Amino acid sequence: MRVISGSAGGRRLKDPVGETIRPSGDRVKESVFNIIQFDIEGRSILDLFAGTGQFGIEALSRGAGKAVFVDSDAGAIRLIRENLKICGFSSRAAVVAGDALRYLENDEKFDLVFIDPPYDAGLADRAIIKITEFDKLNKNGIIICETRVDSVLPVMMPPYFMQKDYKYGSVKITKYTRETR
Repeated sequence: MRVISGSAGGRRLKDPVGETIRPSGDRVKESVFNIIQFDIEGRSILDLFAGTGQFGIEALSRGAGKAVFVDSDAGAIRLIRENLKICGFSSRAAVVAGDALRYLENDEKFDLVFIDPPYDAGLADRAIIKITEFDKLNKNGIIICETRVDSVLPVMMPPYFMQKDYKYGSVKITKYTRETR
């Protein structure tokens, strides 16, 4: 697992030990960043169910202004902090140990949210619903959600819209946006 591009491009991130954390493959991660490549610079990032932190770290490497990483697993929290240190991004990041769904109830808004929960736990659906319920995105904000290819995600209500699904083998990436209204 490595940072693909940007200021930390090529740096190797620490891999998780055991099977409690499932990092996205480099092919999927590269595809995600091809989709959002012009929507990162200076943006605020929320990496939910962050695991290794690779999505938020990649965004920081590509010029995001700041990132918040949320995970409930103590091993994941340690791993995220180590990976941020490896890349020199600790000062532009906050790492939150706790429930990702509960975190969505605070007042902070973001420009880009990554949702990559454990598959088959129903957490992607619940996170999407909470994001709309608490209006967590700034205008023109983006949600990137990774699920199994056969997952059905909830329909969002305006000003949130599902833009497109992208399929990569057994993985589906769904892009949502918040309109400017």
